[in-house]
Amino acid sequence: MTNVVQIKGGRIVTAVDDYVADIFIRNGRIEAIAASDSDISAEWVANSNLEVIDASDLLVMPGGIDVHTHMQFDLGDAQTVDSYETGTRSAAFGGTTTIVDFALQRKGQSPKQALDARLALAEPQACVDFGFHIILTDVNPDTLAEIPDLIDRDGVSSFKMFMAYPGVLMVSDADIFRAMRVAGHHGGMINVHAENGEVIQVLIEEALAQGNTSPKFHGLTRPRIMEAEATHRAIRLAELAEVPVYMVHLSAKEALDSVVEARDRGIPAFAETCPHYLFLTIEEYDRPGFEAAKYVMTPPLRESECQHALWRGLKFDDLQIVSTDHCPFCFNENPHGLNKSKQLGLGNFEKIPNGAPGVEFRLPLLFDGGVNQHRLTLNRFVQLTATAPAKMFGLFPRKGTIAVGSDADLVLFDPRKPHVLSAATHHSVVDYSLYEGFHVLGKVEKVFLRGRMIVDGEQWLGETGMGQYQRRSASGRIMA
Repeated sequence: MTNVVQIKGGRIVTAVDDYVADIFIRNGRIEAIAASDSDISAEWVANSNLEVIDASDLLVMPGGIDVHTHMQFDLGDAQTVDSYETGTRSAAFGGTTTIVDFALQRKGQSPKQALDARLALAEPQACVDFGFHIILTDVNPDTLAEIPDLIDRDGVSSFKMFMAYPGVLMVSDADIFRAMRVAGHHGGMINVHAENGEVIQVLIEEALAQGNTSPKFHGLTRPRIMEAEATHRAIRLAELAEVPVYMVHLSAKEALDSVVEARDRGIPAFAETCPHYLFLTIEEYDRPGFEAAKYVMTPPLRESECQHALWRGLKFDDLQIVSTDHCPFCFNENPHGLNKSKQLGLGNFEKIPNGAPGVEFRLPLLFDGGVNQHRLTLNRFVQLTATAPAKMFGLFPRKGTIAVGSDADLVLFDPRKPHVLSAATHHSVVDYSLYEGFHVLGKVEKVFLRGRMIVDGEQWLGETGMGQYQRRSASGRIMA
């Protein structure tokens, strides 16, 4: 494999730029960007080891960064079906070259122990670069004391905390506040799953007592107002702690209103949304029988008015990032077993594993539904899928842009190529797609990770374990 590469004649698009030029890569990093007829180009072409990739008529964009995935993640009886190998390979085919996944601190375990366990699992498998958020579930003086070293030495500058799932993942407001102050004052940030878990549990118990067990009641027992209430509460806690806060998988218009109100007051409140909230609605839960279980994720799908609010939020930067919350469980029990299947919840919606696949389809969906439908500019598309995630979570400028010195993580994208999204052709091992049969215009053609081509059309050229762990700098500090 040569380590000297020229990406020739492509239309280079970043969050701020849009121009045609050549990119020259050496030892995994971008060393020069120049016009094809420049002296720099002539000098490089004289290098006999140069590998030239023709990017004519293609967009050349920074590799996507998905800051919310759950690979090989187990909780209770259920485990996501994608391993770090299959999940990150699927990400690569979708133009994502870096993920930030999760290390779950279990009761009685330290955050550092949780991180080490996930690193040991991911490092031999990952096909793209990766980092971790740590999910804090056991907040005590020892946990809080570990946070500064996790940020400074291990490069973990973001910690997720749940206001939902009482008795399993949920922590108290007091513990969220404690963690916010410690993490925030050392360059870290708390990511909040915002739903009022205790009230939602009352609604779940009432529904089951009335014999309402079908998947549609997953959505009906997690109303928008309970996401909005928790979002408002989390922002107020962060305001008191005087630190940034990041709301994960925001779905409800009322929750977005709380974020907008806080930002208007100058509070560093940030939020992401996901493609399923932009392209699917609550009507999916009207599907017959158990079919609706495919769409059981938390928060649930919302009404179409929420979609309009989310698209507007993306356009005007009230929402900063689009991630996938890739959390895949098969619909059928075979061949991967009941613990990796939605069938766990047959007859009781509360037991349906929460989560859905999507890591491979983020870029084509957002390009077609955003750029092609004139909801987003091309620069804003890159901002949402690569640059803002890199800046928000301490990966910029090594990741998330096309600049001299940055890692040569690149996507060559054909904006005119149509294709159909389907579980039959995606590279995840999950047996269904939320977007089955969607016709989109725009397709990932080639993907480079640190200068090495890992995807060429439908051909996989990468290697299991080639992904590198990314130690991140401060989260929530770079705003522009």
